Order: sequence, then structure tokens, then C-alpha cells
Amino acid sequence: MANMSKKKTPMPTQPAEERIHNFCEVALGYTEEMAVDEAFRCLNCKTKPCVSGCPVGINIPAFIERIKTKDFDGAYEIIRFASSLPAVCGRVCPQENQCEKYCVRGKNGESVGIGRLERFVADRHNEKEDNKAVEIPSKGKKVAVIGSGPSGLACAGELSQRGYEVTVFEALHVAGGVLVYGIPEFRLPKSIVQKEVENLKKMGVKIETNMVIGKTLTIDELMEDYGYNAVFVGSGAGLPRFMGIPGESLKGVYSANEYLTRSNLMKAYREHSGTPIMKGGRIAVVGGGNVAMDAARTALRLGAEKVYIVYRRSMEELPARKEEVEHAIEEGVEFRLLNNPVEILGYKNENDPRDPKNGFVTGIKCIKMELGEPDERGRRRPVPIEGSEFVLEVDTVVMSIGTSPNPLIKNTTSGLEVNSKGGIIVEESTCATTKDCVYAGGDAVTGAATVISAMGAGKAAAKAIDEKLSE
Repeated sequence: MANMSKKKTPMPTQPAEERIHNFCEVALGYTEEMAVDEAFRCLNCKTKPCVSGCPVGINIPAFIERIKTKDFDGAYEIIRFASSLPAVCGRVCPQENQCEKYCVRGKNGESVGIGRLERFVADRHNEKEDNKAVEIPSKGKKVAVIGSGPSGLACAGELSQRGYEVTVFEALHVAGGVLVYGIPEFRLPKSIVQKEVENLKKMGVKIETNMVIGKTLTIDELMEDYGYNAVFVGSGAGLPRFMGIPGESLKGVYSANEYLTRSNLMKAYREHSGTPIMKGGRIAVVGGGNVAMDAARTALRLGAEKVYIVYRRSMEELPARKEEVEHAIEEGVEFRLLNNPVEILGYKNENDPRDPKNGFVTGIKCIKMELGEPDERGRRRPVPIEGSEFVLEVDTVVMSIGTSPNPLIKNTTSGLEVNSKGGIIVEESTCATTKDCVYAGGDAVTGAATVISAMGAGKAAAKAIDEKLSE
């Protein structure tokens, strides 16, 4: 019988006063009873409008129908047919702007909790001890995938299912890309990512870590010397952007990428860490996206006394997911909205350059803003209010205003063209680059975007590679 409640089945979470002292996952996941109850909110629409909002085309009504009958294995198989990383997507995808945005139930209440149900199904599957390798007939052709982030893993999984010998080359010492270095443990446990990577290995995908393509090997060498028939570039967008304001070179100023990588991957919060991080004190995070929320909430868990989000627009324009903003507020992050930094201030002692405080952050000067006319993307443009400057006293500043693709691969590969922002130029439907048999997708093409959109590009590229190599 249909569940006509206008509200989603609530997601259990750690209490805010407890979770700010640990890195354990905040959302605890549905029980079987909760999942079945939420599944019965789905009307199983014939037109399947939710599917149109899914970048990888999961048959959402079909897997939810399986949950209703407690056929959880069947539900997993439906999801897994379209998605290589269901446990990841169930946690970090912005469903409210994708599949759930088109849910019919959302017209008169809250949409069905599609992401929560996907997470439940994937977690239940991953709890099983299943060490069986998947036997797939080989086509005798090799494809190299550069980067083990969401686009690379999605492409690798899809190609492996199609019978290709796939090797993923990862620059860092752990596979997972932004899923391990960029997203904190409390939002996406690293064990979840590694389980998904292990699932791909069982399909025959090889993972080579500590391989910096562009330094260790070039794309040309992969194809000419190592016999790869095609290459997919999913190297992400790891080059941080800064505002270009005075004081950004002071000690205590981080990019969000560095701050999160030090914490997530290098365990910089541990005593005697080889990659230490500024802990405690007062911290300002500049920006309003999901990465800014991750950095702010990480700072709290590292022991910050006070954490500010400094963002030049209002709460309505904040690009971060609603759930992440709500969690940040619950945890005590203070939002300084309609404020824009103009200078980072630092302690200077010109008489004693050996002073350990010389050059450290002491504050951030901001100017108040008001919203003017809409810009080219329809967002109201922030305009500074003359004479409204003020100083926010902080010890650390984390700049979270976006990233760009790293130029390393382009600069060491012949025939690969990029746009003015450093993104690799591709043919939209096939992800083909300007170099024959080389494809690209995800943040390396678009700049920083969502996990699921990167996965969609990886799948599209895999299909195009298969068609190309089958000619």
C-alpha cells in the first residue's frame, strides 16, 4: 500500500554535539524497515521523470519496486547496471538537483528519498563477503584510464564490462581521486570508496598508483610504447584558484584542496604528522560550495574555536547542498553572508625575521555587499557597499573558490587542445578530444562539478571508445 506521507522518512544522524568531536559518518543510513517504508512513497510513474534527471540513467522506479518486495539483491543489480559507484553516489550526489528534482511526489511535498534508498541498497550489498572475480570475455584490446576519480572509475567499470583490458593510472598512493582526498570521512567513509574500487578490481580492472601521467609516462608513450589502443583522461581539476588579494601568501592561508587533502589523505590531524596542519583558533573559509562546507566542518573537528563561512552572496544563492548547509549550521559554523574578502592581514616583525609569528595570519578584511542585477547565469551580482570594510579576527584562512584542471597532461601531450580555462576540449556527445583515440571527461573538461556528472561523462566516453575500437 502506498505511503502518501508528504515527508521523507527521516535519516538517522549523529547528534551535532557528538559528531563535531569525531570523523565518523554523520548520516547513519536507513534500516530495512525505513527503506521499505520510503520505497512505498514511490508511485512507480509510467513516464519515469526521475530517470531523466540521472546523469547515468539508473532505472530508479524499477530498483525502488524491488525494495518494496525486499528483493534487495535485485535492486542492487538494477543500480549496478548503470552506476559503478552506487554507495558513493547515494551519499554525495546532489539528488535534489537531479533525479529527485523531477519526482512527482515533490510537487506536493518532499520527493522520494532516492539517494537514501540507493545508499541503503549499496551498503547492504557491500556488507556481504563476496570475493568472486567476475569473468568477462576479453576483446584483446587495452585502454588506459588516467585518474581514479569518479569519471575514471566509471569509464573503467563500463569498459571492463564490455571486455576491454583496463588499467587505471593514479598519481597519488591511494585510488579514489577526489573521493578520498577531497571529501571528508564524516561525509564519505574511505572504506566505502575502497570497497567500490575492490568491486572494479574483481571485474579485472588494474589499478596503478603513484603514476603521474605527464611525468612518469606521457599519453604518447602509453599509446606508442605500451600498446594502449585508447586513453581516457579523467584527471580532475586539482589546481586551486585564489582571489589575488594581498596576504594570500601568508602562513596560515590554504586552498581548500590542500587543507582537505592534508586532513583526509595525509592524516595531518595526527600528532607528529609529516604534513601538519593549522589546528585550533579561529578559521575563515571563503566560499559557499560543498567544498567550503567540507572544509568548515573539518576545521571544527580539528579543534577550531570558531569557524566562519565568508560568502559574497546571500543564503538563497549559496551553491552548497541544503543538507550540508543545515549540518554545518547545526554544528556551529557561523555564516558571514554578503561579505567579500579584500585583504588577508598578517603579523609582521621587521626587526626580527626569525620571530615564529612573522608572516602569520591575524585577520581577514572584508567589505559588505548587496545584491544587484542578475549576471549572465541569472544570479544577482554582488556589489560592494562603499565604506563598509571591517576586520574579522582569524588565525587561518581557507580559500574555497573553485579549481581548474592541472595543465600537466596537456603540456606533455601532443595534439591535445584546451580552452581558456584549461579544460580539455571534447566533442560533447562522445567525449572525444582533438587527439585521435584520446577521450576526456569529468572535471578535467568542465572544471569542478558533481561526482555523478563526472560519472556520466565516463560512461559516455566508454561507449564512444567501444564504438571506435569496434570499427
